[in-house]
Amino acid sequence: MFSEKEASFVIDFFGNLKHTKGEWHGVKFELLPWQEKALREIFGTLKPDGYRQYNTAYIEIPKKNGKSELGAGIGLYMTCGDGEWGAEVYGCASDRSQASIVFDVAVDMVDQCPALKKRIKLVASKKRMIYTPTNSFYQVLSAEAFTKHGFNVHACIFDELHSQPNRELYDVMTKGSGDARRQPLFFVITTAGDDPDRQSIGWEVHKKAIDTLAGVRTDPGFYATVYGIEPEENRIWTGRKFKLLDKIDWESPKIWKLVNPSFGPALQFSKIKEFYDSVKGNPADERNFRWLRLNEWVKYRNTKWIPIEAWDKSAGLLNIESLKGRKCYAGLDLSSTTDITAFVQLFPPDDNNETWAVLPTFWMPEDGLEERAKQDGVPYMDWVKQGFIKTTPGNVIDYQFIRKTISGYNPNGLSTHCLRDDYDITELGFDPWHSTQIALDLTDDGLNCVEVRQGFKTMSPAMKELERLIRAGLLLHGGNPVLRWMFNNLTVKTDENENVRPVKDKSTGRIDGIVALVIALARAVLHENDSVSIYEERGLISL
Repeated sequence: MFSEKEASFVIDFFGNLKHTKGEWHGVKFELLPWQEKALREIFGTLKPDGYRQYNTAYIEIPKKNGKSELGAGIGLYMTCGDGEWGAEVYGCASDRSQASIVFDVAVDMVDQCPALKKRIKLVASKKRMIYTPTNSFYQVLSAEAFTKHGFNVHACIFDELHSQPNRELYDVMTKGSGDARRQPLFFVITTAGDDPDRQSIGWEVHKKAIDTLAGVRTDPGFYATVYGIEPEENRIWTGRKFKLLDKIDWESPKIWKLVNPSFGPALQFSKIKEFYDSVKGNPADERNFRWLRLNEWVKYRNTKWIPIEAWDKSAGLLNIESLKGRKCYAGLDLSSTTDITAFVQLFPPDDNNETWAVLPTFWMPEDGLEERAKQDGVPYMDWVKQGFIKTTPGNVIDYQFIRKTISGYNPNGLSTHCLRDDYDITELGFDPWHSTQIALDLTDDGLNCVEVRQGFKTMSPAMKELERLIRAGLLLHGGNPVLRWMFNNLTVKTDENENVRPVKDKSTGRIDGIVALVIALARAVLHENDSVSIYEERGLISL
């Protein structure tokens, strides 16, 4: 049965809140039609005993449709407005940073509502707010730090379920933890996911949602609303209904509008159009548009990045002699025992040079190289003869040989000519995986070595700057065939914040030189101010 009184009570509660971001800051929170419809149905639909029918609500929607503020309002209502003594409300996500997004919006809402502010005690260091009249609390909880027992959940606000690393937190929070409450609510609000294997908890709950809406599955306690495209089924989800089309034209503004219910007042057409124009022609970015703006569950984590033609066009003629004595930043990607090790020096523009210049050095073990060339189908032997790959003695990579080439280290105390003698290596960035010991050795030799991890936070800004340099023809690399081969092997992995990091497209497709280049660029852009970079235009993206 439906209770207009219960539904209206929740709507009225939201009417006391205010928006927290940008031009909407301080404006009364007037629910959009799709938001009000969902809240009325979730909170107004009751069982015969008078308690809420739905204990789980799943809302899947593209980015920038007001997801965080709706989740924050739900968190506050369940903490302060639902009449539950000692309510335990948790904001959950894959990591503390993500889990804090919705919570921080709720904190801003409280600051703008005098009635709530005087009744809520904020413990900012613990990401916890306490509603003193009922001794209830709202607490951030992430998959990376939680205990398995002791929860008495009244509500759980699950943000971006698709990004959960496993199902453990979801199961702990939703299976039995709310049994002591008469009407708990597990509120999941998420975008589509990036799950080619279709094995994640995010995909599992998404599948349950669309099966429930399509009438294939029945669960009276499960409420679902989905907006997005499903090209494999030629379906467009528009809330609690779907439309079947002959073909899904993801480039059609009509489709954009159907799957973005905040289109108009909160989400301007021009913003979506600008995003579309910026991605057109780039497969990786087009995929992101379909994923993040049209809410398509994508099947391929990794996509090609920049066409090889753009790389070739940026090659230019590299005069190695002219680089001697110039300042550079280096990146070291140390291989396992038998693979390629890459050391890339990146020379920033100066008074006499308008472009960045790239000088790579590659090493492989000498023994077994011919067999490796046949096995991988790659002309390693030709590249060795041409001087593009150097070999180290033995059948495994000799790290001390590499150390000697870079720094001139010689345990016998004899002077050895090295790369440091020819170039002014300002910093050497290294991936700590496999490289910690040689980095310590090179530091002992007098080089300034800096750890650069291979995560989205570190790699994405440098990757995007590298793309800018390549497309603008500002990266001179001389067409080195090994580096070109590695660039052609490169694909990118993207997260839900549109950050990217490099990955290889197959087991034999080495990308070590490109990774070393990105490491060097990550350090260079932190020190070079002459070249306009995405850091200056946009800043870092935090994960």
